[in-house]
Amino acid sequence: MKPKSLQQAIDDAGSPMGVVWKPDAKAWSVPVIAPEYAGWRAEQAAWRDGVALSDLSHHMWDLWIEGPGALRLLKDYSANNYENFVVGQAKQFVPVTARGNLITDGILMRDGEERFNLSGVPASQSWIRYQGEKGGYDVAMKVDPDSGLRKEGDPLIFRFQIQGPLAMALSEKLFGGPLPSTKFFHSTPVELGGAHFRAFRHGMAGMPGYEFIGDWKDAAAVKEAILQAGEEFGLHHVGGKAYYTNGIESGWIPTPTPGVFTDPELRDYREWLSVFSYEGQKPLHGSFYSDNIEDYYVSPFELGYGKSISFTHDYLGREALEKAKGEHRRRKVTFVFDEADLARVFGQPDYLNTYGRYRVEKDGKMVGMSFQTGLIGPLNTILSLGLVDKEYAAPGTQLEFVWGEHPGPGHDAGGDFGFQRLKVTVAPSPYNDHARGDYRRD
Repeated sequence: MKPKSLQQAIDDAGSPMGVVWKPDAKAWSVPVIAPEYAGWRAEQAAWRDGVALSDLSHHMWDLWIEGPGALRLLKDYSANNYENFVVGQAKQFVPVTARGNLITDGILMRDGEERFNLSGVPASQSWIRYQGEKGGYDVAMKVDPDSGLRKEGDPLIFRFQIQGPLAMALSEKLFGGPLPSTKFFHSTPVELGGAHFRAFRHGMAGMPGYEFIGDWKDAAAVKEAILQAGEEFGLHHVGGKAYYTNGIESGWIPTPTPGVFTDPELRDYREWLSVFSYEGQKPLHGSFYSDNIEDYYVSPFELGYGKSISFTHDYLGREALEKAKGEHRRRKVTFVFDEADLARVFGQPDYLNTYGRYRVEKDGKMVGMSFQTGLIGPLNTILSLGLVDKEYAAPGTQLEFVWGEHPGPGHDAGGDFGFQRLKVTVAPSPYNDHARGDYRRD
């Protein structure tokens, strides 16, 4: 029996919030990969002080778009600049609705003249699949879901990421010398023990490194070679608990709410989506509750994607983005928790990582909200990545973070349900100095 569509679920629940609001929702876990290997604190420290290996083969979805119409499809439904987009290069993919609301981001790599790979959470992939099918584009599309949802078999490709101050030294050890000079978000073909794959200049925690991407048949041999070469450098294999915290310091908001739940012109899209899609199952929770899901939508400008947005060609949402440029009211920042309040509310937490939407206030007025909050072991503090009204975004600004879980629909949106307030200080995003200043120049 075919499952409900997202639209049917919304109609049955009475609102989008009736579908997605799930108090105390647990953070998603990485399939296949162990939660910890040497311990999440040591694994967090490795990408700051040494070198870390993250196996990204299992938790991301992949969509391949191939054919004569592939580039036209991508240009019609994303805000990126496709001029001088060469084979082996990648982009932070920025698809938006006609109103300029972000669908979600992803990493788009050009595998060939007419072949592209879009990886990440599946919201942007579903958007492109829908537009490609409905628009009759001359493309073939192939989906490989994450290993938690794949019904059978292994991933089609491996992704092994090494990062940290010693990542380049490990790379030289692994390949017997330095790799060719490669720009950030570009890749170079490499060979190791007869396996041919790509070395992609990228690192999720804001530290220098490579992401090695190749056919799954070579995965075991390549991973073992990395582990063996890494022994000399004190390599740590990163488990799922540490991995899901690495975007906080590097300033990447991983779970923006797709802006597709309310636009009347997107009703057909919501009927195409299943309730068991990412859009239907990714929960909202935290102390900030609104009956209007549009209050959770974001502009790509707010997330810092302005440099990725092009106005050199026509695409869905271009007019809205042209109007929004420079007009967005919020800025991405890091909230640093007060040490005394942290101890008062959390005691000595063993681990914390949540994607809850928590209120951030000034004198009782909501001025921002969080998107991810986590304990950073090497800093012995909690950091939260979020958006705040521009007038409160200056580093050093003192605000209050509202901790707790709103029960959701049917309850007073502005009610206080035993919430606790903690002092936080605004800091830049990215919080990590290297990510903020030197990352893209490596």
